[in-house]
Amino acid sequence: MDVRSLFAAQSYAASRPVTEPQPETATPQAATPGASFGQIVTDFAQTLRTGEDLAKTTMMGDADPHALVEALAQSELAVETVVAVRNKVVEAYQEILRMPV
Repeated sequence: MDVRSLFAAQSYAASRPVTEPQPETATPQAATPGASFGQIVTDFAQTLRTGEDLAKTTMMGDADPHALVEALAQSELAVETVVAVRNKVVEAYQEILRMPV
């Protein structure tokens, strides 16, 4: 194994993932719209975390390339979905701002 790839893998593993749950989001779920949104965010974070874990494993040389490609495709789809939803929310907000009072 190349020393540079080992160093890169160790540096990547040492960094804190952005999707790590915060203590205030670790509350039990209730039957509210906010709870279902929280579940969606948790699922999104888990999808990204799975992709990151498989990428780390691949850098170490222990992962199946097919599983890595599948996880990265799922991560890409999740990010594209979140961006599309964000764009719709911004568009709706701008439409509300254009309404006459």
